[in-house]
Amino acid sequence: MTESDGIQGRYLPAEFVARMSSLLGEQYPAFIASYDKPRVYGLRINTLKCTTELFLKLTSLQLRSISWASSGFYYEEDSRPGKHPHYHTGLYYIQEPSAMAPVELLDVQPGERVLDLCAAPGGKSTQIATKLAGQGMLVTNDIHSDRVKALVKNIELSGVRNAVVLNEQPEKLKHSFAHFFDKILIDAPCSGEGMFRKEADMAKAWEPDWVERYAVMQRELLDQAASMLRSGGRMVYSTCTFSLEENEAMIAEFLDKHPEFMVVPVAAVDGLSQGYDTELSGQLNSFSDRAREAVKGTVRLWPHQLEGEGHFVAVLLHNGIASATAQPEANLQSAAARPTMKPNKSARSLKGKHSPSLQSAGKQQPEVDLQLLYRFMTEHAPEVGISQVTLHGEHVYASPIGLPDLSGIRIIRPGWYIGTLKKQRFEPSHAMAMGLSKEDAVRTIELEATSAAAARYLRGETLEVAESAIQRRNHDIAFKGYCLVLIDGFPVGWGKWQDGILKNEYPPGWRWT
Repeated sequence: MTESDGIQGRYLPAEFVARMSSLLGEQYPAFIASYDKPRVYGLRINTLKCTTELFLKLTSLQLRSISWASSGFYYEEDSRPGKHPHYHTGLYYIQEPSAMAPVELLDVQPGERVLDLCAAPGGKSTQIATKLAGQGMLVTNDIHSDRVKALVKNIELSGVRNAVVLNEQPEKLKHSFAHFFDKILIDAPCSGEGMFRKEADMAKAWEPDWVERYAVMQRELLDQAASMLRSGGRMVYSTCTFSLEENEAMIAEFLDKHPEFMVVPVAAVDGLSQGYDTELSGQLNSFSDRAREAVKGTVRLWPHQLEGEGHFVAVLLHNGIASATAQPEANLQSAAARPTMKPNKSARSLKGKHSPSLQSAGKQQPEVDLQLLYRFMTEHAPEVGISQVTLHGEHVYASPIGLPDLSGIRIIRPGWYIGTLKKQRFEPSHAMAMGLSKEDAVRTIELEATSAAAARYLRGETLEVAESAIQRRNHDIAFKGYCLVLIDGFPVGWGKWQDGILKNEYPPGWRWT
């Protein structure tokens, strides 16, 4: 099955081509011609670490802004930003431009509780984290254990400190998180038709029955997510496919099943196009007038109308009693007005600046000395507060306050992974280093991105570092010990300095090869 109409040797399934010709009508020639054009490349600046203005002054990359993403930029293919040291400091995330739209439309505000239900590999989760700005809570989940590894790495690389990573079926989550979240993103598994230009192998693997197979999953995800959203909350459903069954028809069906939800219309600007309605598709005729009218407020991102791949986005508002008189675009309930769960009264706590409460992620947690953690934080990052410590074996996490009981849920990261408690010492994690700033650490070593020393550090090599190169917060601090290694002022990992030698603590699995 090959379609050659205007496509230079590119394979597209015949059934797909026929359906797109029928759907697009007079726009079909422009659509099919877009497959002859090169794909575009994007990155998103991580504003948890760096302002957009500062990054644009710092970088040598040639960038163009993406109109629908506040911190998104196009870059040229030969720039290879993934090979630059700035990538390893977490200053940006490489992301397909159209894929940045759903989180922008989710309208996340600092302090909110947000769920990314189908999160791996983590692009949208890290984008949500920048919107939260270190406040509130991000619960990020994926059902695939192999893909969760990439999700964890991207959360850690981006320096996210208020995220919980789960590897669980949504059906189980809805019991622990009933009506819990202010915002939910469902970047749903789909037939992937919007990625055929970017990933040719996907077009070759595609089968006509994929549409209905994925629609079954999407229907369940929407219902499950709806039960986890609070009254007045906002939910975004997105796909990277073109089929009506997975997009407008899916939303229309959901609206008829859930009258408490409404579509928040999205303006068709910046190349975004209005969703299809009943006049353009007989598939929507079986739904109510309200649903058919509402799906006009959804949006599509077409590769022949903007610089990006194919996507669909619907913004849904839970229009419950609490928000019956509110305007759809109004700000949701502030974090200050929202009740939070109190720490466990039986938890042991430390006295002092950090004073974290303690909970265990395991059933039988061995006795540990949290004074080792307290001492390390006091000596190395005294201004970084930790509200709640969660232990899993020897591993230590700083968990967001307000998590419900997650008994029976597969938890990969119950919070910011800060290190391990061993016999008589605390060893900080790489994730801790990435979650700190230059100002947080009492002892730092500065490397330039273009220097040989930066490349050697990223390869995991031991460095010779003069005592004079160690920057200390004050002169009372010893030179010897853990140093936060910086590249152009941004953390990239730990090193242990003694007698002119910096022992490299950069993780083996992260190193340049």
